[in-house]
Amino acid sequence: METGSPRNTGPAGTGGTAPAAQPAITADEPVWIALPPGLLRMRRLLVVVWLGLLTVATALVPGLLAGPGWAAFAVLPLAVLVWGWVMLEHNWRSWRYAERADDLLISRGVLWRQETVVPYGRMQLVEVTSGPAERHFGLASVQLHTAAAATDATIPGLHPAEAERLRDRLTELGEARSAGL
Repeated sequence: METGSPRNTGPAGTGGTAPAAQPAITADEPVWIALPPGLLRMRRLLVVVWLGLLTVATALVPGLLAGPGWAAFAVLPLAVLVWGWVMLEHNWRSWRYAERADDLLISRGVLWRQETVVPYGRMQLVEVTSGPAERHFGLASVQLHTAAAATDATIPGLHPAEAERLRDRLTELGEARSAGL
């Protein structure tokens, strides 16, 4: 699994970084887990398919009905495709999650960072979903439902085995933490 910040923990003189060069890691510091690259591939393919179809339609329809000069509007969907290709990677890199002792952290966002903290004791339902495109790419999403609708959260694009492991772990922790409520 990937983490949000790679750490090189090898001893000095063996190609690793000396321990003194590493920042102090406290017990409260979360270990961030990044999303797998399959989510980025799936989203990019969907953008290429949909904007590719829009480009063809934008070139053909005005070109045939109003003249070839109007077919130049097909450049607009192509520009959006290039912009979307880059922005999808930025968005994908911004998603990460961390399991802590009492809660789950989910962080996302490029311009506006959003960090959601979901206490295990407040989770009511944890489900794994996978639509047709996700299944084709071997991906699944974990949906967390809590008592407060504002704190419902999703972790998209996980490998199905990781999604099921996370669902089982969160369910187990949620049942253990809510027993005292």
